[in-house]
Amino acid sequence: MKIVYFIIVLMVLTGCGVNENTVENENSLEADADVIENVEEEDVNILAEGLEIPWAIAEYENVFYLTERNGAIVRIEDNMIERQELHLLYDLFTEGEAGLLGFVLDPQFEENEEGYIYYTYQLEDGAIYNKVAKVKWDQQEQVWREQNHLVELIPGDPIHNGGRLKIGHDEKLYVTTGDANVPEYSQDKSQLAGSILRVELDGSVPPDNPTESSYIYSFGHRNPQGLAWGQELQLFSTEHGPTAHDEINEIESQSNYGWPEIVGDEEMDGMVNPLIHSGDDTWAPSGAAVLGDYLYFAGLRGEGVFRYHVHNQDLEQVVHDYGRIRDVYIKDDLLFFITNNRDGRGSPEEEDDRFISIPINALNE
Repeated sequence: MKIVYFIIVLMVLTGCGVNENTVENENSLEADADVIENVEEEDVNILAEGLEIPWAIAEYENVFYLTERNGAIVRIEDNMIERQELHLLYDLFTEGEAGLLGFVLDPQFEENEEGYIYYTYQLEDGAIYNKVAKVKWDQQEQVWREQNHLVELIPGDPIHNGGRLKIGHDEKLYVTTGDANVPEYSQDKSQLAGSILRVELDGSVPPDNPTESSYIYSFGHRNPQGLAWGQELQLFSTEHGPTAHDEINEIESQSNYGWPEIVGDEEMDGMVNPLIHSGDDTWAPSGAAVLGDYLYFAGLRGEGVFRYHVHNQDLEQVVHDYGRIRDVYIKDDLLFFITNNRDGRGSPEEEDDRFISIPINALNE
């Protein structure tokens, strides 16, 4: 059965700015999703309820940490929930889609109790920015404290902030940034917007980055919100398109992914097409994770979890009926995900938002 998506028209939408020199790709990359219907109720484990717009999932030794967009970090262990305070150096800006977004734990978390966050803030002159900062758990005061910034002054806005953080196999921090509602930023390499950044964990620029003294690893992105590595260490990203034409991309160093010059099947010299896109429908894809040959990704407008085969390009919706999904995480053959029905665009039920797990084998036909 094919899933039917509805197009959401946003008043804040800007034009896609397609260049007259673009051409259509003869080999269409558009993909529809088959729906898997056989998940049984007994396979579903509700790990937490009553969350406030959770955005990112991190985990260490079966203890989960979720960010909430209003500025808290939620610790979950054995179904026990502890909402932990986060003390920041700047006041959090939470209008629209902004706020506390990405979060990852340091590889040495057991020893240093440190992590990395991505959040939106506003200066006294009204300018809105995002930053990547190191945070540390204060055991005595029982709060998280911002220690220092790694990257600051990333252009921000109430919409299109990107925000996903992942640490790669090379122990570099990868950061997705949105175009901050200014499409031309994505083609301007003097800006940190509309890009995927690659950062040393001390905040310096890796010496093998594409451009000396620049964090930018790839550019030409609109609003990427998911990152995950495949079995062959290829980097995948999910990206929101303009009302439709959402994308799954394979990210390569120094590559230009085309926004706002091309969308969908359009082509232009020097720009990379997506692996697949949603055509005139929308997934509104967010967090991503890989298991075997499959890329799993969260769908907000698509209201589910999707599974993409990285070789044959088959696409399935394997989770539905829970509303908007913001992030996914895989461990021990379990799929974990968080709902986002209280983000102002969903239809929340009394127990929303929720943190849920389902065995991977329950998602198979």
